[in-house]
Amino acid sequence: MRQPFIAGNWKMNLDRASSVALVVQLAELVAESSGEVEIGVCPPACYLEAVGSVVIGSEIGLGAQNMYHEESGAFTGELSAAMLLDLGCKYVILGHSERRQLFGETDASINEKLKAALAAGLTPIVCVGETLEEREFGQTESIVETQFEGSFSGIEEVDMLKCVIAYEPVWAIGTGKVATPDQAEAVHAHLRKVMTNQYNSEIAEQIRIQYGGSVKPGNAEELLSQKNVDGALVGGASLKADDFAAIIAAAKSSK
Repeated sequence: MRQPFIAGNWKMNLDRASSVALVVQLAELVAESSGEVEIGVCPPACYLEAVGSVVIGSEIGLGAQNMYHEESGAFTGELSAAMLLDLGCKYVILGHSERRQLFGETDASINEKLKAALAAGLTPIVCVGETLEEREFGQTESIVETQFEGSFSGIEEVDMLKCVIAYEPVWAIGTGKVATPDQAEAVHAHLRKVMTNQYNSEIAEQIRIQYGGSVKPGNAEELLSQKNVDGALVGGASLKADDFAAIIAAAKSSK
């Protein structure tokens, strides 16, 4: 049984005070989770320390939205895995479609970051997903397969087991559109087949695959009840403690 994992990607939102207030409220709401659902929040980098100081001892783990693959050096504006660990991070999101589309990240650069994150002991949440045009042309499976193979190139079985995958159809991120449960399940099942081919079925069955893309309390339970959907990477709804807690509750009741 794969433990559901609900992570919130706050993106470039909130300020220090509202970030702390949000996580204080959330910690109270999910205090009874008792390990049934793994929970993470990924605030803007400048608020990692403030949020991290609040989640200590709670059911919530701290995550970053990005990192650089080098340990240190003349890389203005970047953060290393060691810096994230020093701030108390457990998770790091890699390869989000916004990073791919707006900042030119490639499967190869994501692969470098992934190897650095694993070497440092962070749990990577690696995103894959197709655009609307790619879906309409029937390329969804080939796109996510290519992204997976490039992003996870050279990753051995023992490290693969430490990873989380997030399927985020680009056309559903921040648009209000959402993949149907059947659409999400089909892609998740395909990704598990890809992992079976690249590793083996035992490995593939242990890897958690989150769904991301306009997940809300109203659609969470149906999405999360799918066999191969093991959680959610939540955007806008993670900025409201009540909504995020409701999605966590849906994860508890759907498995």
